[in-house]
Amino acid sequence: QALLVESGGGLVQAGGSLRLSCAVAISIQFFDTMGWYRQAPGKQRDLVASITRDGSANYADSLKGRFTISKDFAKNTVDLQMNSLKPEDTAVYYCNGFRQRGGAKSSDYWGQGTQVTVSS
Repeated sequence: QALLVESGGGLVQAGGSLRLSCAVAISIQFFDTMGWYRQAPGKQRDLVASITRDGSANYADSLKGRFTISKDFAKNTVDLQMNSLKPEDTAVYYCNGFRQRGGAKSSDYWGQGTQVTVSS
């Protein structure tokens, strides 16, 4: 069983919207920080947005205003609402959970990723 499972990816026309969800097998509050990252072909895996245990959100500068990260406690998911999508948003989107415990005892978990493709 995977600890983090992403869903909601797919094919969408430029200007459209998608909502990604990260289902977590344990309480989402187990993690100090949860986030969404993305990796386009030939590119590094970069932060899209993150959210802390207390709900403080952080966004990549270029994405702020279009993307919104949130926690859904009823569903125990971390969601990413993506609006005004552009072809350059095309990437595999990954869910991450990080639990700070100091040095090598910290935990850093990744989902398998979900493909988002934005057509022009």
